[in-house]
Amino acid sequence: MSLALLTFISLAQSPQMQLPRTTLSVGMFQIDTQVAQAPEERQIGLMFRAQMPQAEGMLFIFEAPTKQCFWMKNTILPLTAAFVADDGTIVNLADMKPQTTETHCSAKPVRYVLEMNQGWFVKKGIKAGSKLKGVMFQP
Repeated sequence: MSLALLTFISLAQSPQMQLPRTTLSVGMFQIDTQVAQAPEERQIGLMFRAQMPQAEGMLFIFEAPTKQCFWMKNTILPLTAAFVADDGTIVNLADMKPQTTETHCSAKPVRYVLEMNQGWFVKKGIKAGSKLKGVMFQP
């Protein structure tokens, strides 16, 4: 095996902690989000993370709106995925069980997916139709 491949495998089994960050808001709540925009950042996502603060999440940004599907292979935390339209409107939410390959998909094409600790959206009364605010959602 090449050194580059071994390095990639080693990095791929470590949580991503150094991604760029942005702040989103929904209603009166603020969310500190890591931004996964490059294909390899989106592939790793929140894999291998043992914990995540309650007001923190990861925003996945894709090049164009398409049907997005997520799974939880190598993901230890129970998460909820919010599939988000270009204007910041949450299209649908999906609770996802850790360490599974069951797919959870957007109800329609979206460019953004926000993953939060499972239960966060419910506790805050946030559901499909709620609107996220952030620089990427401004016209």
